Order: sequence, then structure tokens, then C-alpha cells
Amino acid sequence: MDRIESITRQIAAMRLARYFGHVQSIRAGLIRVSGLSDRASVGDRVQIALEPAPVGGEIVGLGPRHAEILPEGEIDGLSVGAEVELLFAPRIAPADDWVGRIVDPLGQPLDGRPLSRGDTPRPFRCEAPAAVGRKRLGGRLATGLAVFDTLLPLVRGQRIGLFAGSGVGKSTLLSQMARGVEADVVVIAMIGERGRELREFVERTLGPEGMARAVIVTATSDRSPLLRRRCAWAAMAVAEHFRDRGKHVLLLADSITRFAEAHREIALAAGEPPSYRGYPPSVSNLIMGLAERAGPGPEGAGDITAIFSVLVAGSDMEEPVADILRGTLDGHVVLDRAIAERGRFPAVDVVRSVSRALPEAADAAENQMIGRARAALGVYAESELMIRAGLYAPGSDPRLDEAVRLQPALDAFVARPSPSVAASFAELGAALHQTTARR
Repeated sequence: MDRIESITRQIAAMRLARYFGHVQSIRAGLIRVSGLSDRASVGDRVQIALEPAPVGGEIVGLGPRHAEILPEGEIDGLSVGAEVELLFAPRIAPADDWVGRIVDPLGQPLDGRPLSRGDTPRPFRCEAPAAVGRKRLGGRLATGLAVFDTLLPLVRGQRIGLFAGSGVGKSTLLSQMARGVEADVVVIAMIGERGRELREFVERTLGPEGMARAVIVTATSDRSPLLRRRCAWAAMAVAEHFRDRGKHVLLLADSITRFAEAHREIALAAGEPPSYRGYPPSVSNLIMGLAERAGPGPEGAGDITAIFSVLVAGSDMEEPVADILRGTLDGHVVLDRAIAERGRFPAVDVVRSVSRALPEAADAAENQMIGRARAALGVYAESELMIRAGLYAPGSDPRLDEAVRLQPALDAFVARPSPSVAASFAELGAALHQTTARR
């Protein structure tokens, strides 16, 4: 019965009229087409007739007698006069049975099995829920990791950034979040990842347990910037589908940097000048518009708790994408290469990380423990070079003396898995108490 309903919806979505234009010129990857400008809009998709298979494209500019198209694939062999069909604004129609599936940014299955079409096609880009009608942030979530259950709490509907360079355990941490965070559905956007990493992430990093409640939307690094940019919008639309069903959705977007880079390629091809350290002016609004769609839903709906990863070269937190996101989100987590190199995972730099869910996410006693632990870590970080150089003299600074005593226990605590929030706070309190008792 479900298959019949899916076929019925596909028939209902078929167009009664088809519109065609023809290639007028091809230059620097941008295709100019005549015959469509009176019906087309910016953002509409087209299909370009090309052997051996047609190529999709997107309209990025319009003139009185022409439309400018950026192709979604290779156009070797394309000639002037080739036929171009207008497909209009693309939509995606997620369904409840997409859980456990892998799809591309256009909602097509990538795992070799048929995929049903939902009954409500959604635009890829839409407005966030009205600010005055949104719920407040919800309760604290168990994450399966001690550091996020205590020092950097995650609450329902929160949006945080995960800032990391390459090779410091970002993907591993995201997979732990996908398996451990309390949520009904997990939507994962893999934007511009290497092709070989998809299967490895699904089968080894995420595993059957994580995949059982996940939807993966992916566009690998060899796909066009149009598809890589659309990947983030598609994942958000899937998350919104489940949110509107009353579900709590965990959205993991990896990475927003590649999303911004794809937009930069498109914007420059369309003629937008670079101004923000190589990025076009529109990138700021693009990123903030995506982030605002996540978060608490309107009354009567579910929520989207979102984790957006950002690639930062050399831990440069002033890099444009990092700077935009840090001011937009409800917290940020920094992964430090030096911590990873000494073998502690997750390599979270607690001192440089912030959860804006505090102090509301914890009670008075818990906040006192969090404050004391963060203060000790901060004092140790300020004096670490002096300590390692052998210049630290015990007894010269009581605050530093305590930080040195606390450091081994706190460093081990940050790396621990967490059976529950309460158990993690009990372990943190025990570590603080035991170390204090050694004075």
C-alpha cells in the first residue's frame, strides 16, 4: 500500500507542460541559454541534453533574452544549440522511512534500494520558524561523553559549532555524538567528503547502531559546487520534516566550511565579487540563514539540535566561516591538535570552548563544580609552558598549586565515556574531592 501511495504522489508531481531552450554560448563553465528567460527564475534547475547522459544545472543569472546556467557535471562535448529543459524550482520530499538510508542532495537513493517519496515536497531554502513563536531551549541531553555531560552541556534545541583542523578526531567525535546523544532521529550531512570515507563512516565509524536511527545526505568532493551546497539545505529539509512530526532531531553537518566554499565557487561564477577574505558578501547571510533553521521548533513541533563542524587551518578562530558561526550559535567546541598529538581523545580544549546553555543547564552545585574545574584548567593552561620548562615552584601560587594537582584527574575525566549525566557529575565531584584531600 505504501508503494502504491508513493507512485501516486510521483504521478501527481509530474508536469503537464514542458519548456525548452537552447544553448547560446559556453564560456568559463557558465552556459548561456535562450528561450527560457520569460519562464525561469534564479535557482531553478534545468536538464541539459548531452551524450551519453543529460547533465543537470542551476540558473544563477537572468537577462531579458537569456538565462545563465552553472552545470552540475562535466560538459565536455556540449555544443551551441543543444537542448535545455526547464525543471523549475527543485523540491525534496522526505518520508518517515528514510531513516537508515543514504540519499544524495536531490533526494535520490545511493544505497541501491528504492526510496519512497513523502507526501509534502519541501523547498531546499526556506525561512526559519518565526522567532516569537519558537520554544525556548529544552532540557539537558545525555551525550555518552563526560565532557559534554558536565563541562560543556548540550541541551535540546541548542546549536553548537565544532571547530577543528584536519586529523584531530572530528569525524570520530561526530560519530560518537550520532550514537550517544538522546534523539529520535539523526540527520547527517556529509558535505564534500572524500568518496572512500562514506562507506567507512557508515560501516565502521557510525556502525549499525548509529545507522539504525540516521539519515545520511551526502555529496562527495568530486560533485559540483551546486550539489555540495545543496547537500546542507537538503539535510536541513529532512531534519525539518521530522521536527514537524514532533520528533527531536540531531543534525550533524560536516562541514560548513565546505558548504561556504561551494557557495563561493557559485557566487564568483555568477559574477559576485569577493570581499570577505576571498568570500563573497552573501556567504554571511547564507550561513546564518542555515543555522537559524535549526534550534527549537514552534509550539507543538519537535526540535532540531544541531552540531555544525568547521575546518579551521592552524586553529585560526578568526577565519571567516568560523567567525560568522561563532557569533551565531549557542556555543562552540574547539578540538586542539596538540591535545590529539599527545593521545587524548576527544581532543577538546575545554578552556577555549563555551556552552551558552550554562548556567541554566545545571543546578547550583553542578555549576560550582563546573566553575572550579574550568578555572583550574584555565590557570594550568596559562602556566603550562613554565611548568614544562621546570620553572614552577610549588607553594608560590595557591591557585596554580591546585591546578597542577587537579590537571591529571581533569585531563583523564575529559576523555571518559559517560553512562549518564548524574554519573559524570559524580565522577567529576569525586575527582575534585580526592585531589583536594591530598593537600
